Amino acid sequence: MAHPLVPQIIDLATPVAEELGLEVVGVVFHTHQSPPVLRVDIRNPQQDTGLNDCERMSRALEASLDAAEIVPDTYVLEVSSPGISRQLVTDREFISFKGFPVIISTTPPYDGQQEWIGQLIRRDEITLYLNQKGRVVEIPRSLITKVQLDERR
Repeated sequence: MAHPLVPQIIDLATPVAEELGLEVVGVVFHTHQSPPVLRVDIRNPQQDTGLNDCERMSRALEASLDAAEIVPDTYVLEVSSPGISRQLVTDREFISFKGFPVIISTTPPYDGQQEWIGQLIRRDEITLYLNQKGRVVEIPRSLITKVQLDERR
């Protein structure tokens, strides 16, 4: 379960990232560490996300977080890039990774399977379309719990 401050942090971090030409793709607040670690994953939609992007975002976000006083205690801010091995969530990601191999998890199982592997064709409001060895499989989005890039292929 996400930390209750995560939505506020996303709301604060998103415009900061946009000003820098970046996107926030994930926020995790690890409170079990001392001091707690706030990790913000970013992506540069124009090119590979680099160390410079992370440094710029870290400086800008740190100033905004301090000014907003959202996190009441001492914490460590980590800004990083999630890399390519991650879940697809946004419409932009589904468009960008069209044709890529993906692993789809469904709950409950759909058509007798809980995991589907194939090439991403597209998704619409109701269905995700997957190519499995030339056969198009239509999986209802309401059953999909996770879509991630398949690094094994």
